Amino acid sequence: MTGQELLLKIMLDSAYDALLVLDQDFRVLALNAEASALFNCAAPEGRTLIDVTGSPELESVVRDTLDYDEESFEDQIGLDRRAYRVRARVARQGDEMLIGLALQDVSELVRLNRARREMIANISHELRHPIANIRLIIDSLFHEDEKPKRKRSISSLQAIARETDSLLWIMQEMLDLSMIESGQAIFRMVDVPLRELVNEAIERMDDQSAAKDLKFVAEVQKRVQVLCDRDQIRRVLLNLIHNAIKWSPPNGTITVRAAAHNDEVTIEVLDNGPGVPDEQVDRIFERFYQVDMSRSGGEGTGLGLAICKHIVEAHGGRIWAQGRSHSKGGHFLFTLARAENEQNEG
Repeated sequence: MTGQELLLKIMLDSAYDALLVLDQDFRVLALNAEASALFNCAAPEGRTLIDVTGSPELESVVRDTLDYDEESFEDQIGLDRRAYRVRARVARQGDEMLIGLALQDVSELVRLNRARREMIANISHELRHPIANIRLIIDSLFHEDEKPKRKRSISSLQAIARETDSLLWIMQEMLDLSMIESGQAIFRMVDVPLRELVNEAIERMDDQSAAKDLKFVAEVQKRVQVLCDRDQIRRVLLNLIHNAIKWSPPNGTITVRAAAHNDEVTIEVLDNGPGVPDEQVDRIFERFYQVDMSRSGGEGTGLGLAICKHIVEAHGGRIWAQGRSHSKGGHFLFTLARAENEQNEG
């Protein structure tokens, strides 16, 4: 191999994209390391494009490039359940012609675009529902034949307050995730009594749980303290409890408990809902991801658990969910560092 050929090979193999070079008969003349790994082909000499790649779609891209007499042509195809952006370029010198193919894996971009569209649809739905309810409640108050009675007026105002809280919750989730992912969220780490923090979160969610007559059980020893940003971990607890309320059946129980082990504390939030399918426990903390849309009716933005993951991991902790085969109902767990002064108490 000459020095120039070696240099060309290094350049090709250094590319992130899979690259192939074809002749005018669609025979593969060369391919780089990425393409060799993608198509599991180390020696393409004399083999056709369809023989090397097994992809009629890829061959179709090349044919379209030649049929439309384009020097450069781009398309998107699927290979082995992944999405690839393909660029074909044609180089001519006299009667000879070479075709270069570059394949870029855009599966993650496709997934994120789909998630963005779903997020916009979810948020639009979530905003529309409380706004429509508020409008109906107000209309019912003003369109009555006689002056509204005080009891009915109070009930209507309480309903408006609940719907307004829903709107505020959606906006707060979007703001929180934006602040955390942009690095603008500031974490102030202090020793915090965990039971006090749990009780604060439960009290904040009391109005939302009342609509389903849910019962809260807090199993946190008074002496347990954690090292955390109080406001941020309160947000984690609020999101997990909010999630438990959403999935809990009427008259159910939501349990928040904690256990200290060596240098960390594990906090658990449990409910009597349907739980998380085993095959979805690894994805449930992704942005905009929602479990079992047919059951939930499309409720929620799909941001709450992603916010929890960002906050907990920023504290150096872990967060996860137990699947249905391991837990009856919803079961979420996360860890925090145990405060030193609490450890010294023994």
